Amino acid sequence: MPWDVLDAELAAVPGTVSVYAGGLGRRPAYTRLPDAPHYAASTMKVAVLAALHRAAEAGEVRLGAAVPVVNEFESALPGAGRFACAPDYDNDEAVWDRLGGTAALGWLAERMIVRSSNLATNLVLGHVGLPAVAEVWAASGARHSRTDRGIEDFAARDAGLDNQVTAADLARLFGSIARSRLASPGACAGMLDVLLAQERSEELAAGLPPGTRIAHKDGWVRGVRHGAGVVFPDDAPPYAVVVCTSAPPGGRGEPDDEERDERARRLVTRISAVVWAARHRLGTVG
Repeated sequence: MPWDVLDAELAAVPGTVSVYAGGLGRRPAYTRLPDAPHYAASTMKVAVLAALHRAAEAGEVRLGAAVPVVNEFESALPGAGRFACAPDYDNDEAVWDRLGGTAALGWLAERMIVRSSNLATNLVLGHVGLPAVAEVWAASGARHSRTDRGIEDFAARDAGLDNQVTAADLARLFGSIARSRLASPGACAGMLDVLLAQERSEELAAGLPPGTRIAHKDGWVRGVRHGAGVVFPDDAPPYAVVVCTSAPPGGRGEPDDEERDERARRLVTRISAVVWAARHRLGTVG
């Protein structure tokens, strides 16, 4: 596989493009800026999912427990008070339809992943806590990633408490789930079931043949577009693929946000397709 051709292509892309591709439990076959930091966007929700399933396995919570669906959360910044999510900034009306009622924690975790619900994320995070998410990152072997706050906790963000990932760390997180390294095989299988049920398929999944099994999570905000997951081919060993893109600040002559976002989406899809074409060689790098 001419990875040098892909390198040359990515070198011409403005901003930072990080890639990790490799068989599970092996050295990656290809990386590009794997330890470069990126704003996490919604990829942080995978660590929250893992923290919930670990807590359930430890008997600290029950996935079937009905919890109040509220839209008021304590800021991660001490003394900053409470904050709320904006409905227009979310992607899942189903959770908002439960506002004022209750919902099962496990169902909220599913909506957090399959529809990337921000409200569901903050509700789940409120029950597991930020320290539990930090333990997930540590247990997966992540070196640079962190989850310091909930979604739309702008007071914490402005104070420097933010959510950060790297391509290598996301590969470690997904690999740890797929290889049952974060919890029991049953608990990790439960996490994978949620990730395999992903309904948003604009990035990595779009670069694969229809019907290919992929446990994944995308993440996007202005100037950021990520895709991370584990692909399960029928004719090759499973492999991790992560693409993180962070655009430079816009300026005169630069494309608008919508055009820039579409370019980034197509780039993630293109890289996914390139890695798929090399799938028979990804697991042989020891």
